Amino acid sequence: MDSMQQVFKSFGLALVGAMHPKMLWLSLRPFLIVSVLWGTLIWLTWTPALEMLSTFLTASIFTSWIADGLIWAGFESARAWIAPLFFVMLLIPLISISLLVFIAVTTVPTIVKVVTRQYAYKDIAKKKGGSVFGSFVYTLWSTLICLALAMLTLPVWWIPPLVAVLPPLLWGWLTMRLMSYDVLALHATAEERDALLHQHRWPLLTMGIISGMLGAVPTFFWATSALALVLFPIVSFVALWIYSLIFVFAALWFTHYLLEALKELRSNELDQSVNIEARVIDMELPNHG
Repeated sequence: MDSMQQVFKSFGLALVGAMHPKMLWLSLRPFLIVSVLWGTLIWLTWTPALEMLSTFLTASIFTSWIADGLIWAGFESARAWIAPLFFVMLLIPLISISLLVFIAVTTVPTIVKVVTRQYAYKDIAKKKGGSVFGSFVYTLWSTLICLALAMLTLPVWWIPPLVAVLPPLLWGWLTMRLMSYDVLALHATAEERDALLHQHRWPLLTMGIISGMLGAVPTFFWATSALALVLFPIVSFVALWIYSLIFVFAALWFTHYLLEALKELRSNELDQSVNIEARVIDMELPNHG
């Protein structure tokens, strides 16, 4: 099957699968756990974090110009709300990335098992080319790269066009990296995984970016909460659950696509092996004659 046809087919299967009660629960569970952990951390650190950030923003030569510029533009109360606004802006990538990592490590293996039982992937041999430790290292390294890129590009997120472009690209790249490894960890060898990621890199990157663009939906909720800080706790929880549901959908999408691609890869390898054996036999027959 053509790669793009498989992308659309997998998208449809994932869309239907994401509405299943089991998948809704799988999106709700990580949301609740991450919400409790981050809610507790924010509650414990909100005041000291704001004081430190406010001091940094007003004292640092790299950031003091922001408040001065806002005051010059007519926002006299800028110094009062710029620290909470920056704190929220810093929390956005940290919380969303932690949720993605949590889902990739704890939820994707369950999704792969469910999809394997319910669809035509039961006969795929489990060659276990990935491991829990390998997933941890791969996740940690990918996350550190994404966090570094997010921190480096955070100042330009304030520019209206880029706020809708950079987050989807970053989350899309990270989604592609994490989902691809964890989906194939149980069934593919390391060599098969590398071959699939190379052969299907553009469709997988497209899927990751689309998933990132879908993740831009809750980003707008977060932007609203950043401007209306009073509503931050409520809006952030809503946005976080939407993130969780989108990540579960992305896991389903990558699972359907990569398992089908793995079936096709092994089928092609088997056909090539049979053809080689047939040619060898044909070459040997005249000698026996």
